[in-house]
Amino acid sequence: MQVIAQIKEVRCGRAKDFARGSRSAIEKSPQRGAVAVGELGLAGDEVGDTTVHGGIDKALHCYAFEHYAYWQSILPKTAVPLQAGAFGENLSLIGLTEGQVCIGDIWRMGSAECVVSQGRQPCWKLNERFAVADMALRVQESLRCGWYLRVRQTGALQAGDQVYLLERPYPEWSIERILAIIHQGVCDAALLQSLLDLPLPPSWQRLFSRRLQTGAVEDWQPRLFGKTV
Repeated sequence: MQVIAQIKEVRCGRAKDFARGSRSAIEKSPQRGAVAVGELGLAGDEVGDTTVHGGIDKALHCYAFEHYAYWQSILPKTAVPLQAGAFGENLSLIGLTEGQVCIGDIWRMGSAECVVSQGRQPCWKLNERFAVADMALRVQESLRCGWYLRVRQTGALQAGDQVYLLERPYPEWSIERILAIIHQGVCDAALLQSLLDLPLPPSWQRLFSRRLQTGAVEDWQPRLFGKTV
Protein backbone atom coordinates (compact mmCIF):
# COMPACT_ATOMS: atom_id res chain seq x y z
CA MET A 1 0.00 0.00 0.00
CA GLN A 2 1.57 3.23 -1.22
CA VAL A 3 0.79 6.86 -0.37
CA ILE A 4 0.33 8.71 -3.65
CA ALA A 5 -1.44 11.95 -2.72
CA GLN A 6 -3.22 13.95 -0.05
CA ILE A 7 -6.69 15.45 0.02
CA LYS A 8 -6.37 19.23 0.23
CA GLU A 9 -10.11 19.92 0.30
CA VAL A 10 -13.38 17.97 0.30
CA ARG A 11 -16.13 20.00 -1.39
CA CYS A 12 -19.91 19.67 -1.71
CA GLY A 13 -22.54 21.81 -3.39
CA ARG A 14 -26.25 22.13 -4.06
CA ALA A 15 -27.76 22.29 -7.54
CA LYS A 16 -28.69 25.83 -8.58
CA ASP A 17 -30.03 27.60 -11.63
CA PHE A 18 -27.19 28.25 -14.05
CA ALA A 19 -26.70 29.79 -17.49
CA ARG A 20 -28.91 29.12 -20.55
CA GLY A 21 -31.74 27.68 -18.50
CA SER A 22 -29.59 24.90 -17.07
CA ARG A 23 -28.84 23.80 -13.52
CA SER A 24 -25.46 23.06 -12.01
CA ALA A 25 -23.79 22.16 -8.73
CA ILE A 26 -20.34 23.29 -9.89
CA GLU A 27 -20.19 25.80 -7.03
CA LYS A 28 -19.07 23.77 -4.04
CA SER A 29 -17.91 24.65 -0.52
CA PRO A 30 -15.09 23.08 1.51
CA GLN A 31 -16.28 20.69 4.22
CA ARG A 32 -14.92 20.44 7.74
CA GLY A 33 -14.44 17.09 9.39
CA ALA A 34 -15.36 13.67 8.07
CA VAL A 35 -17.80 13.46 5.16
CA ALA A 36 -19.71 10.26 4.43
CA VAL A 37 -19.04 8.63 1.06
CA GLY A 38 -21.92 6.67 -0.45
CA GLU A 39 -22.27 4.78 -3.70
CA LEU A 40 -23.33 7.96 -5.51
CA GLY A 41 -20.87 10.33 -3.88
CA LEU A 42 -20.49 12.62 -0.89
CA ALA A 43 -23.26 13.23 1.61
CA GLY A 44 -24.64 16.70 0.99
CA ASP A 45 -23.44 16.94 -2.60
CA GLU A 46 -25.89 17.29 -5.49
CA VAL A 47 -25.89 16.95 -9.28
CA GLY A 48 -27.39 19.64 -11.49
CA ASP A 49 -27.79 17.66 -14.72
CA THR A 50 -28.13 13.91 -14.25
CA THR A 51 -27.96 13.29 -18.02
CA VAL A 52 -24.21 13.97 -18.01
CA HIS A 53 -23.17 14.03 -14.35
CA GLY A 54 -23.54 11.76 -11.36
CA GLY A 55 -24.18 8.04 -11.23
CA ILE A 56 -21.95 5.31 -9.87
CA ASP A 57 -19.17 5.90 -12.42
CA LYS A 58 -19.00 9.62 -11.62
CA ALA A 59 -19.51 9.48 -7.87
CA LEU A 60 -16.53 11.71 -7.04
CA HIS A 61 -14.79 14.27 -9.23
CA CYS A 62 -11.07 14.82 -8.57
CA TYR A 63 -8.89 17.68 -9.74
CA ALA A 64 -5.16 18.25 -9.29
CA PHE A 65 -4.44 21.27 -7.10
CA GLU A 66 -1.15 21.65 -8.99
CA HIS A 67 -3.04 22.61 -12.16
CA TYR A 68 -4.18 25.91 -10.71
CA ALA A 69 -0.70 27.44 -11.01
CA TYR A 70 -0.84 26.72 -14.75
CA TRP A 71 -4.28 28.26 -15.19
CA GLN A 72 -3.31 31.33 -13.17
CA SER A 73 -0.26 31.83 -15.38
CA ILE A 74 -2.24 31.93 -18.63
CA LEU A 75 -5.52 33.39 -17.37
CA PRO A 76 -4.71 36.08 -14.81
CA LYS A 77 -8.29 37.36 -14.71
CA THR A 78 -11.41 35.17 -14.66
CA ALA A 79 -14.94 35.58 -13.30
CA VAL A 80 -14.24 32.93 -10.65
CA PRO A 81 -10.80 32.84 -8.98
CA LEU A 82 -8.62 29.98 -10.20
CA GLN A 83 -8.16 28.24 -6.88
CA ALA A 84 -9.15 24.93 -5.28
CA GLY A 85 -12.76 24.14 -6.11
CA ALA A 86 -13.03 26.35 -9.18
CA PHE A 87 -13.59 23.39 -11.50
CA GLY A 88 -16.34 21.95 -9.32
CA GLU A 89 -14.25 19.13 -7.93
CA ASN A 90 -15.29 17.11 -4.91
CA LEU A 91 -11.69 16.32 -4.03
CA SER A 92 -8.83 18.75 -4.54
CA LEU A 93 -5.77 16.52 -4.50
CA ILE A 94 -2.11 17.35 -3.92
CA GLY A 95 0.49 15.15 -5.60
CA LEU A 96 -1.41 13.60 -8.51
CA THR A 97 -2.12 14.64 -12.08
CA GLU A 98 -3.77 12.81 -14.99
CA GLY A 99 -0.42 11.37 -16.06
CA GLN A 100 0.03 9.69 -12.67
CA VAL A 101 -3.46 8.20 -12.38
CA CYS A 102 -4.46 5.04 -14.26
CA ILE A 103 -7.84 3.64 -15.18
CA GLY A 104 -8.84 0.97 -12.68
CA ASP A 105 -6.57 2.24 -9.89
CA ILE A 106 -7.99 1.30 -6.49
CA TRP A 107 -7.53 3.89 -3.75
CA ARG A 108 -8.21 4.09 -0.04
CA MET A 109 -9.02 7.48 1.47
CA GLY A 110 -10.10 7.49 5.09
CA SER A 111 -12.34 4.44 5.43
CA ALA A 112 -13.61 4.58 1.83
CA GLU A 113 -12.24 2.71 -1.17
CA CYS A 114 -12.66 4.02 -4.71
CA VAL A 115 -11.77 3.03 -8.27
CA VAL A 116 -10.60 5.43 -10.97
CA SER A 117 -13.38 5.08 -13.54
CA GLN A 118 -12.86 7.70 -16.27
CA GLY A 119 -11.56 11.15 -17.13
CA ARG A 120 -13.71 14.25 -17.30
CA GLN A 121 -14.80 15.64 -20.64
CA PRO A 122 -15.18 19.40 -20.13
CA CYS A 123 -18.35 21.16 -21.23
CA TRP A 124 -19.55 24.67 -22.08
CA LYS A 125 -20.53 25.41 -18.48
CA LEU A 126 -16.85 26.11 -17.80
CA ASN A 127 -17.01 28.90 -20.41
CA GLU A 128 -19.87 30.48 -18.51
CA ARG A 129 -18.39 29.95 -15.06
CA PHE A 130 -15.07 31.59 -15.84
CA ALA A 131 -16.39 34.06 -18.46
CA VAL A 132 -13.81 32.71 -20.90
CA ALA A 133 -15.46 31.88 -24.23
CA ASP A 134 -13.27 28.86 -24.98
CA MET A 135 -12.46 27.64 -21.47
CA ALA A 136 -13.79 24.12 -22.05
CA LEU A 137 -11.68 23.82 -25.21
CA ARG A 138 -8.61 25.08 -23.37
CA VAL A 139 -9.14 22.49 -20.65
CA GLN A 140 -9.62 19.73 -23.23
CA GLU A 141 -6.52 20.64 -25.23
CA SER A 142 -4.38 20.93 -22.09
CA LEU A 143 -5.51 17.47 -20.88
CA ARG A 144 -5.92 19.05 -17.43
CA CYS A 145 -9.47 17.74 -17.22
CA GLY A 146 -9.67 15.89 -13.92
CA TRP A 147 -11.08 12.41 -13.41
CA TYR A 148 -13.88 10.51 -11.71
CA LEU A 149 -14.03 7.80 -9.07
CA ARG A 150 -16.46 4.96 -8.53
CA VAL A 151 -17.04 4.00 -4.88
CA ARG A 152 -15.93 0.45 -4.14
CA GLN A 153 -16.46 0.56 -0.38
CA THR A 154 -18.53 3.23 1.35
CA GLY A 155 -17.06 5.04 4.33
CA ALA A 156 -15.91 8.55 5.17
CA LEU A 157 -13.02 10.85 4.31
CA GLN A 158 -11.84 14.35 5.13
CA ALA A 159 -9.36 17.04 4.16
CA GLY A 160 -5.83 16.03 5.12
CA ASP A 161 -6.41 12.32 4.52
CA GLN A 162 -3.74 10.54 2.54
CA VAL A 163 -4.59 8.72 -0.66
CA TYR A 164 -3.30 5.15 -0.68
CA LEU A 165 -2.87 3.16 -3.88
CA LEU A 166 -4.04 -0.41 -3.20
CA GLU A 167 -3.93 -1.82 -6.74
CA ARG A 168 -2.94 -0.68 -10.23
CA PRO A 169 -4.13 -3.31 -12.72
CA TYR A 170 -3.56 -1.19 -15.86
CA PRO A 171 -0.32 0.79 -15.38
CA GLU A 172 0.02 1.46 -19.11
CA TRP A 173 -3.33 3.27 -19.30
CA SER A 174 -3.05 6.61 -17.56
CA ILE A 175 -6.01 8.97 -17.62
CA GLU A 176 -3.82 11.43 -19.52
CA ARG A 177 -3.08 8.86 -22.24
CA ILE A 178 -6.75 7.97 -22.67
CA LEU A 179 -7.82 11.62 -22.71
CA ALA A 180 -5.18 12.30 -25.37
CA ILE A 181 -6.61 9.51 -27.53
CA ILE A 182 -10.10 10.96 -27.16
CA HIS A 183 -9.29 14.64 -27.51
CA GLN A 184 -6.62 14.36 -30.19
CA GLY A 185 -8.98 12.42 -32.42
CA VAL A 186 -7.05 9.14 -32.58
CA CYS A 187 -8.82 6.52 -34.74
CA ASP A 188 -6.22 3.74 -34.77
CA ALA A 189 -8.24 0.52 -34.77
CA ALA A 190 -5.81 -1.56 -32.70
CA LEU A 191 -5.56 1.14 -30.05
CA LEU A 192 -9.32 1.58 -29.86
CA GLN A 193 -9.81 -2.17 -29.54
CA SER A 194 -7.29 -2.25 -26.69
CA LEU A 195 -9.31 0.42 -24.93
CA LEU A 196 -12.50 -1.58 -25.38
CA ASP A 197 -10.82 -4.47 -23.57
CA LEU A 198 -10.54 -2.30 -20.43
CA PRO A 199 -13.28 -2.12 -17.75
CA LEU A 200 -14.57 1.23 -18.95
CA PRO A 201 -17.91 2.81 -18.03
CA PRO A 202 -20.71 2.48 -20.61
CA SER A 203 -20.31 6.04 -21.94
CA TRP A 204 -16.67 5.49 -22.82
CA GLN A 205 -17.39 2.03 -24.24
CA ARG A 206 -19.93 3.61 -26.58
CA LEU A 207 -17.51 6.36 -27.58
CA PHE A 208 -14.66 4.01 -28.49
CA SER A 209 -16.95 1.45 -30.10
CA ARG A 210 -18.54 4.10 -32.31
CA ARG A 211 -15.16 5.53 -33.27
CA LEU A 212 -13.87 2.05 -34.09
CA GLN A 213 -16.90 1.28 -36.26
CA THR A 214 -17.03 4.60 -38.12
CA GLY A 215 -13.40 5.67 -38.18
CA ALA A 216 -14.68 9.17 -37.41
CA VAL A 217 -14.25 11.53 -34.48
CA GLU A 218 -17.38 12.69 -32.65
CA ASP A 219 -18.69 16.26 -32.92
CA TRP A 220 -17.45 18.14 -29.85
CA GLN A 221 -19.10 21.46 -30.67
CA PRO A 222 -22.29 20.95 -28.60
CA ARG A 223 -20.34 19.79 -25.55
CA LEU A 224 -17.70 22.51 -25.73
CA PHE A 225 -19.85 25.47 -26.73
CA GLY A 226 -23.45 24.39 -26.19
CA LYS A 227 -26.15 23.51 -28.65
CA THR A 228 -27.09 26.13 -31.20
CA VAL A 229 -30.77 26.92 -31.61
